[in-house]
Amino acid sequence: MKLYKLLICAIALLSSLPVWAQGAYSLDSCRSMALVHNKKLMMTRQRMAKADYQHREAFAAYLPAIDFEGGYTYNQKKISIFGSDQYLPVGTFNPEALLDPKAAKYNFDVVKNPETGQPIMVNGQPVPSNIALIPKTAMEYDIHNVFFGAITLTQPIFMGGKIVAMNKLTGYAKEVAEALHNNEAENVIYAVDAAYWQVVSLKAKYDLAVSYVNLLDSLDHNVALMMDEGVATKSDKLSVDVKLNSAKVDLTKVENGLTLSRMALAQVCGMPIDSDMHLVDEPGGKDFTIAGEIDGTLLQSADIDAALQRRPDLHALELGIKVAGEQKKVAKSDMLPKVALIGAYSFSNPNMFDGFSKRFAGAFSVGAVVKIPLWHWGGNYYKYKAAEVDENLMRLQLADARDMVNLQINQASFKARESLKVYQTTMSNLTSANENLRCATVGFKEGVITTDDVMAAQTAWLKAYSENIDAMIDVQLCDVYLRKVLGTLSAR
Repeated sequence: MKLYKLLICAIALLSSLPVWAQGAYSLDSCRSMALVHNKKLMMTRQRMAKADYQHREAFAAYLPAIDFEGGYTYNQKKISIFGSDQYLPVGTFNPEALLDPKAAKYNFDVVKNPETGQPIMVNGQPVPSNIALIPKTAMEYDIHNVFFGAITLTQPIFMGGKIVAMNKLTGYAKEVAEALHNNEAENVIYAVDAAYWQVVSLKAKYDLAVSYVNLLDSLDHNVALMMDEGVATKSDKLSVDVKLNSAKVDLTKVENGLTLSRMALAQVCGMPIDSDMHLVDEPGGKDFTIAGEIDGTLLQSADIDAALQRRPDLHALELGIKVAGEQKKVAKSDMLPKVALIGAYSFSNPNMFDGFSKRFAGAFSVGAVVKIPLWHWGGNYYKYKAAEVDENLMRLQLADARDMVNLQINQASFKARESLKVYQTTMSNLTSANENLRCATVGFKEGVITTDDVMAAQTAWLKAYSENIDAMIDVQLCDVYLRKVLGTLSAR
């Protein structure tokens, strides 16, 4: 059983190894790695997640909000209802009030002048003879430590259409984030293809440069033998040496460029730049052709109307117009009434619900809130008009983008056709260059052609193959770019 588990773990480990540890990279594998590890795509995925969360946040505004608020306050002094002790006159019930409604219900004993028998008046008021004392301390309340809190529920009823508009706005924003992600994915794919074919091109040119150096080295050896036999001059030898040294310098430059291009491809794919990336389409010698056939769509006219519908960047602009329209509705909601239902349970310690008690007690309350904007000196109206201008700007931006895409598609179509024609021309030039080099080599051996003629033929041969490599790579890049501008590029 342990051996079986170890075998399963080993299989899982091997299956998780990166592609570069298993063999050469294909274009599809490079695209796949870039789509997973590219930092810009990671950022667009984060923006998509943010837009989704904002959409959910907007939907939550439909539902009642429940909040809790609490606090504590320390007060330096107590509070007292009276500023000093209070004296209240004491009265007795008058039985005559039962028989005579006009009679006073209570009789108050007052201090009378013993000589006249009349009540003694102080400041126009009689002086009671019997009083009830209410001490000042009896009406003092300890509020040194006050605890309070409330649980509230708020249910929006009508917010001027703002909640509905925000839900639609965030929904469109979510679609915009997805469209921009797709557009960035196409940009990444195009960047990967460009870096991939750059490596392929430089590898082909490196092999070509090696073949050219070998040709010159062979010529240099033959000229040296001929100079020993007296049929070639030292000048011929020096001319070949200079050409050979120049070719070796060019070989070094191509080799360095190939190394840097591999680093650039690794960076685009999200791999360490020191990864030794070898590609499936890399040539094995000077007879280099790209696997597969040239896409026939390069010869067909591009359907611009269909491309306008497929382009994710144009779709994002169309959604941007809808977003601007909902923002206009949000601005308009500030000029409309707002109604909300409010419920709360408030409590405090001490409390005054049943006398002054130093304990927690509370009560429920329910109500409605209405807010009607009356006058803001035109501020809300100008905000609405500014949002309306934003919507018009988005429409103009979309119209301008459509014109630019139309031009872009036509330019890409012409460039694709041109690249194919150039490629076909370079293919025919290869036959002439090979035959010219063969004749020059034979003529040099027969002694009827000089070293300068041979080197000229070799240079023409190098140029023909180099132009053919550039043309093949250009066809591939033009094909990818045309697919991109037509909106049909995918990680195939």
